[in-house]
Amino acid sequence: MPRFYCPTALITGQTLLLPEGASRHVQVLRMQPGEAITLFNGGPGVPNSPGGEFVATITRMGRSDVEVMVGTHTALEREAPLQVHLALGVPANERMDWLVEKATELGVASIQPLTTERSVLKLKGERAEKKQAHWQGVAIAACEQSGRNRVPLVYPLLTLPDWLQDCPVSARLLLSLQPDSLPLMTKASSAKSSPVVFLSGPEGGLSSAEEAAARAHGFTPVSLGARTLRAETAPLAALAALTLVA
Repeated sequence: MPRFYCPTALITGQTLLLPEGASRHVQVLRMQPGEAITLFNGGPGVPNSPGGEFVATITRMGRSDVEVMVGTHTALEREAPLQVHLALGVPANERMDWLVEKATELGVASIQPLTTERSVLKLKGERAEKKQAHWQGVAIAACEQSGRNRVPLVYPLLTLPDWLQDCPVSARLLLSLQPDSLPLMTKASSAKSSPVVFLSGPEGGLSSAEEAAARAHGFTPVSLGARTLRAETAPLAALAALTLVA
């Protein structure tokens, strides 16, 4: 059954118009009145959502809009047991799109894009806002495809120093190639019940000054092993490992 994110209050028996993106998708699928879809509203659009998902029935197909009637609610969740928040030096080209998509599928709780000293992609103002909206859309589509009922928030782009000043209070891990880094799984085993913030750099990694600043803000350096992974691969490997441990 096709699944769609609907960032509004959902009430059984209610009739409503689907958001523009969901309406367009239903029309592309050539669905007809009487057919069923699944709706969910857990995410940044509805902060107090009870979660789960609703069955809905298409009642009308307009030229550019789709009306549905909301049916029964199922309190079904597919979230990872451990909340992992990724803070990332944004990789170049379309790699960030791929990273957001796969991180969402793996169960990331939120994503914080960062501009660092070695970042190739540097955005400000309207361009940065458009990219954030685009990445949020990628996360929504990944939830619809993967079965998640809660969309991870993609935060506005920040510089690393600005983000470190207001970093969430939780277990803090820093992906590092320095020789004193601990194996990731050593630290992961002690973070099973509390949220984790995982910081990873762009191509070339964080500079020595940036690593020092992160450590000064309580980040513990961890390693994924002897191999050096690409900027878009390393945080996904860490996310998968942390989720499996939990």
